Amino acid sequence: MAKLKIGVLISGSGTNLQAIIDAAADDGLPVEVVKVISSRPDAYGLKRAEDAHIPALALNRDIYQDPERADQLIVDEMLSSGAEYLVMAGYMRKLTSVALDAFPNRILNLHPALLPAFPGAHAIQEAFDAGVKVTGVTVHFANAQYDKGPIIAQEPVRVFEGDSLEALEARIHETEHMIYQEVLRKIAEGKVTIGPDDKVSVGE
Repeated sequence: MAKLKIGVLISGSGTNLQAIIDAAADDGLPVEVVKVISSRPDAYGLKRAEDAHIPALALNRDIYQDPERADQLIVDEMLSSGAEYLVMAGYMRKLTSVALDAFPNRILNLHPALLPAFPGAHAIQEAFDAGVKVTGVTVHFANAQYDKGPIIAQEPVRVFEGDSLEALEARIHETEHMIYQEVLRKIAEGKVTIGPDDKVSVGE
């Protein structure tokens, strides 16, 4: 099977990037990371890319003064690297129509809650503070609405009595690593389709 070529967008430590890199190397995940782009030059994920010999590019705050210009740079870099999909892995910038139109229904986002519950940047904290008994992780296609794109997969994560926020975060991050790899495998195998109603079908 031909490997799915992906570009990964990061802003921070890059743990999900590392999980993808490791799974592709050790577990036979049919994915090749062809480019990593960070919205921050000090993101540790850039070191992870360097260690894995993956071409990487660091953007900075000045470039994002014009979000469309930044996204055009991302698109140009990713297309020239052969990326078929963009994978947001802790990327803390909202993509504009420049990127969304260049990769229609081919940009994945990971959210640490069961959307539509707890959208936004503080989902784990908000779920913890709300006292819910179950939260989770969502993988969805990115669109023009923040955290509202078509849902591909969700995985619940229980909140136990006496849980600390740190313990919940750790279980959610473990779940993120698992579900992102499952979705990427399904896409590589051609088992993910999206209909005209924006409903996603995932085959076995």
